[in-house]
This record gives sequence, C-alpha cells and structure tokens, in this order.
Amino acid sequence: MRANEDPQDDLKVSPPKKYAAGVPAVAHAMEYSLAQAGPRRTLLTLLSLNQTEGIDCPGCAWPDPQHRHKNEYCENGAKHVNDEATTRRVTREFFAEHPIDELDRKSDMWLNHQGRLTEPMVRRPGGTHYEPIAWDEAFGIIADELNGLASPDEAMFYTSGRLNNEAAFLLQLFSRAYGTNNLPDCSNMCHESSGSGLGETLGIGKGSVSLDDIHESDLVFVVGQNPGTNHPRMLSALEETKRNGGRVIAVNPLPEAGLMRFKNPQKPSGVVGRGTPIADQFLKIRPGGDLALFQMLNRLLLESEEAAPGTVLDHEFLAAHTIGYDDLAAHLRTVTWEHVLEATGLERAEIEAVHREVLAAKSVIVCWAMGLTQHKHGVPTIREVVNFLLLRGNLGRPGAGVCPVRGHSNVQGDRTMGIWERVPDAFLDALAAEFDFEPPREHGYDSVAGVRAMRDGKAKVFVGVAGNFVRAMSDSDVTEAALRSCSLTVQVSTKLNRSHTVCGETALILPTLGRSDRDVQESGEQFVTVEDSMSEVHQSRGRLAPASPHLLSEVAIIARLARRTLAADNPGSSIPWEDFEKDYALVRDRIARVVPGFEDFNARVAVPGGFRLPNPVNEHRYPTPSGKAVLTCNPLEMIETPPGHLVLQSLRSHDQWNTIPYAMNDRYRGIHDARRIVMVNPDDLAELGIEDRSLVDLVSIWTDGTERRADGFRVVAYPAARGSAASYYPETNVLVPLDSVAEVSNTPTSKGVIVRLEPVVPAV
Repeated sequence: MRANEDPQDDLKVSPPKKYAAGVPAVAHAMEYSLAQAGPRRTLLTLLSLNQTEGIDCPGCAWPDPQHRHKNEYCENGAKHVNDEATTRRVTREFFAEHPIDELDRKSDMWLNHQGRLTEPMVRRPGGTHYEPIAWDEAFGIIADELNGLASPDEAMFYTSGRLNNEAAFLLQLFSRAYGTNNLPDCSNMCHESSGSGLGETLGIGKGSVSLDDIHESDLVFVVGQNPGTNHPRMLSALEETKRNGGRVIAVNPLPEAGLMRFKNPQKPSGVVGRGTPIADQFLKIRPGGDLALFQMLNRLLLESEEAAPGTVLDHEFLAAHTIGYDDLAAHLRTVTWEHVLEATGLERAEIEAVHREVLAAKSVIVCWAMGLTQHKHGVPTIREVVNFLLLRGNLGRPGAGVCPVRGHSNVQGDRTMGIWERVPDAFLDALAAEFDFEPPREHGYDSVAGVRAMRDGKAKVFVGVAGNFVRAMSDSDVTEAALRSCSLTVQVSTKLNRSHTVCGETALILPTLGRSDRDVQESGEQFVTVEDSMSEVHQSRGRLAPASPHLLSEVAIIARLARRTLAADNPGSSIPWEDFEKDYALVRDRIARVVPGFEDFNARVAVPGGFRLPNPVNEHRYPTPSGKAVLTCNPLEMIETPPGHLVLQSLRSHDQWNTIPYAMNDRYRGIHDARRIVMVNPDDLAELGIEDRSLVDLVSIWTDGTERRADGFRVVAYPAARGSAASYYPETNVLVPLDSVAEVSNTPTSKGVIVRLEPVVPAV
C-alpha cells in the first residue's frame, strides 16, 4: 500500500493459525521494518532494542531477561520501533495540502503511515488547516490559556505509557504546581481495575512476580490475554516454564495461536521443529465468566480441605497474614455449579480438571490483562483471583504471585511517578517537602470523568502528552464532541493520529523525540528510564538522528511550558525547570528523594539492566488498614443477555499496536485485508439465522435503554466461546457509553458489550 492510499476492507479469511512466531514472524517483522525505516536504520534499531544500553521497546511492558539474546525483540516490537523510526515525514507542505476536515475522514492507519511530525503546528480559531508556529509562540498560547482559566481544575493533562519516568515526574510536578490533580492516563482505560483490586486486598496495585518466578512456577494461569499479539516475548518465558516442568492453563473466549504452540525463532526447534506446546488446558470461557470460574475453584479448594484436613489450604499463612477467612468460606458455600456453568459456558469436567492441576502445584501464578479488567465486575474478579492465591499461600514465595501484564511500555512507571488523579497523601507530602509548595489535595479527573467535564463545560483545556486519547476512549462520538468543545487542545506526539483531527477552538501539535531518537541537551547526550510490568527500572537510550531539527524532547517541552506558565508569585516558578531540561540526572535526583524505592536512582540505574523496585507483598508486608492481606466476599455476577444477543469483546488485531493498525491483517486469526469484522461462533450464527460473511450493523444495548450503533461489519464464523462475539477497537469503542464503567475503577466496559447483529438490507 502506498502511503497516500486510504485502506479499504476487502475481507479474505483463512484457517486460524495453530502456532505463533516462527519464520513467518521474522519475515513479517523485517518486511514492515525495511519498508518503514530502510536497511541501515532497521539494523541500528533492532540491534539495540531491549539491550542494556539501547532502546527500550516502545511497545509492551514485558521485562527483559538477565541474559539477553542479541535479537531481544519480538515481531511486533520490531514493527513498533521501526514504525517510529520511519523515514516518512509530515511537513508544513502536507498540512497546507490537507485541510483538517479531510484528515478527519482518513483512517487511523492512513494517518499513521504519513510519518513523523517535524515542527510545531497550530489550528487557529476558525481555521481550516494547521499552519506552522514557533515553539515560543506555541508555549505562549498554552500559558495564556491556562492562566486565563477561572480555575486550574478547568485544565487536564493526559498521558499514555509511552512517556518516560523523567517526563512523567515533571508533568505531574507541573500540573500540581499549577494547581490541579487532573492527571488522567491510559491506565484508566486498561489496568485501573487491577490497581483497584490489588490495592484493596494487598495494599499495592502492582504485580508481585519476577521473570524468574514465571520460569520456576509449577502452574501459570494466563487469563483474559493474548500474549502472541500483545506481549509476544511472554511466550519465551512460558516456553521456559514448560521446559522446567511447569504447567500452563489458558483462559480466554477465543483460541489464540500463541497459547497453543510457540515456535521460538531464536531456537532451531522454532525454525525447523514443531516448537513448544504452551497451554496444557485451554478454557474457552464466556466473556465476563472469570469471576465465576475463580469462585468455583475457591469453593473446590475448601471442599478438598474438608475432605483431607490440613493438606490443601495454607492455614499457617492464612492465620499470620490474612483477614476475612471465615466470611469468605461462608460465602463460597453459596456458590453453585448451576450459576458457574451458566456464567462461564464451560463444562463441569473442565473446571474439575483445573482444580486437580491446582492441587498438584506447589506454586501458582495468575497472569491477566484486559479480559479481566474491562468488565463491570472487573475489580471483584481481581479480588477473587487474590482470594485464590491467598488460600494456598501463593504470595511472597518463589514461583507464585499476582501478575497483571501491562500492554504499554511505561504505563506502570507513569503511575509510580505520580501520574494519578488520586495520588496518596504521602506522595503529595514528599512532593511538598522537596519543592516547597503545597500541592492540591482534592482528587482530579480520570479519563471518563474528564470527558464528562469537557462535555459539561467544566474543563476547557486538554493537554495530551503522547497517546491518542480520542481513539483510546470509549463512546467515541461523545469523546470527540467533548474535545471539540474545548477552548484549547494540545497534543504532544511523534506521529499523526486521529486526536490531531479532533480540535478545540485552538489546537496545537507539538512534535517530540521518539524513544529511538538520540536526545542531546546542553549537558550532553541523555537517557531516560522506564519501569516494566515486573517493577524493573532501567535505561532507554535513542540511537537515531532525530526526525527533524525542530523536535524537542518531552522533558524539554514540559520544562519550557512550566517556565512559561507559572507566574513569579507561584512557588512552582522557583523549581529549576531550566536545569532539569539541561540534565535529566537532576530530575532523577529529585525522584530519588520523593518516590519510595528510588533511593540512589542515578547510581542504581547506571548498572546494566537497572534495578527492581521493592514490593512489600514479597516480604509479607501488606500496606492495608489492617496490615494484612484481605480475603473478600464478591457477589457472583454474570453478564445476562436477552434472546438473540451476544456478549462482544473488543480486541487488537495482530498487525496493530494499541489504537493504530499497521496493516489490515490479523494473521494468526486468519483475517486479511479487513478490520470491520465481527467473529462469532458458527452455532450462534445458525441460531441467529445470520450467514457467514454477511454484512451487519452492531447495536449495543444498555440497562438505561440507550443503544449505540457501529455500521457495516462483515460476519466471520470463528471458533469463539458460545454466546460471544469479538471485534477490533478502536472501531467498536463507539458501542460503549461513557457511563458504562467498572465498579470502583471507572474503567470502560469494553470486554462486556451486549450486542445484536442487525443484517444490512442491500439497497434496491
């Protein structure tokens, strides 16, 4: 496809793959990389990707092994870094040629394929095009708008996980010095339920396991996630689990190739052999049924303990480190097979087989992603997973623990750095002591509340630092209208995306360095740091010449904006923003004094591979009100669908990273040259009277009587769980109303959408 062509759906279907990676993955990675970046740049990026002094992959947050292969990357990581390293450029001539309303009609893929942004651009009030603007004037527009608001809480500062630790720390520092905790981020849309559930039960919203734990575990659950596409290097870790004699249970509504068999392209068996079978058991569960599954597993543990007292549950651990056992035991006795089988769509024999695996395992890890979190009952599901692990003492020892797998490079690090609308008072106290100002204490807007605030005129300035907020958020039409109602929208970005075409009265695009670009400041070449899913903090250092001489780093953009915005009478104006821009080590010195676990930050991160942050759970310390882990009673909730309806989950295609498709294919699932498709079990299609490959509209229904519609999807018969459907986001985000969120976490319910398929009647 040429860069100036907008892709069109032309569906072709082949049988789903039975394995992931292998030689085809290498070929596809190189094909895309060479087309984007050329041979020399591809060589530079790939040889330094995920190396100790190289580029941290800007894709997922899977940790790096201690002993690294010289090609320590996956297919999608290679595509992602070279998508950023592309030689294509978006110039002022491009913006002069393409009015904003034309760009707004282009696809996400087309916009991304235009290349790297090269200079600051502005859409002035009433304008039809973006036009060039000097950096100083751009900062002046933002500062004047911010200082003209009636309250700092009328501004929002959004980030995605692409942001590094240093820039994230400065952004939250600037926001709070300015006077607001309005710091929504992409965690609000994905793993917020994990943080809420883990925080309530264990006192810390992070995973507790290391990569060695994955390798050494007797039994690893992989629940509600697709490693082969979203974090492919996890398959190498699971391959090591299997090599060491461990077992893997996969729980997912769709059969995913990577969880069936992995052909590791770094090993001969992955090139010419059959590779490694991964899942010893694959539970094709109904969307949202995971809460019921873990409740029944917990009930079965209690029954096994009653049958053989003292041999199943870890009573010593429970007595010393938990509260709530008696209430939980009483609650679990109310769980019935009838309800569990209805909620999960599984056979009783399948669940009993998993129970036998659990009894045989001396150590258990549960890994999960958005298949658990993006449900109305996502937080209770996480709490039930914690119950499951606590009952047998599977926390704080080798090969055991909780493992939420983050799908974005530094999303966990951003939260650690204080990007959170509800940051604890202890963090604010440390910030106040270090920088001699009083941060605001009132909680700010998360992503959902932020859209409501813009929609209702309570927020008027949106600053997005990295990411693609328009396409990441639910209720697409409402989100776009909310942003268009702002007086100013600002996007700090590397490449063009849909958020640039949804403009406030004034709109700015501020182009920034990518993860792969060299970052040279007054004190010399800089590196930044990131935190992965397992709390490892390490360097990332760009290797390529910047895409344009007019780019600024994210650190520089935030520092200059703070200097321009904060008036002389604001205590934050005395913060040495200019020094921070010159030398990022000075930022890390301040992080070391504010954020627990980062003591001697500069010295420790200079060690190849970095360091791991402490997790009190691994020392059997639980920062909960009681000082103990909390066993919880969670009502058994299930998604009930009216006759003729299905439960739809949104997901990524294989050729996609977050909101951006790189190609129109989903190779492992056998979908080619199309994105507006919906995968449905053939038996469900027969019951509904809908033909395979027919054209339908997706209509979501909600308890308040509202409906949302996504037009023109092609049906694909697929071996999905009965009663379910699956389709790609961001195309299906329009189906999820803004107010349909998970309890407690406020995460959009993108994995539990009740839909009907309305056949499209051809025009006569």
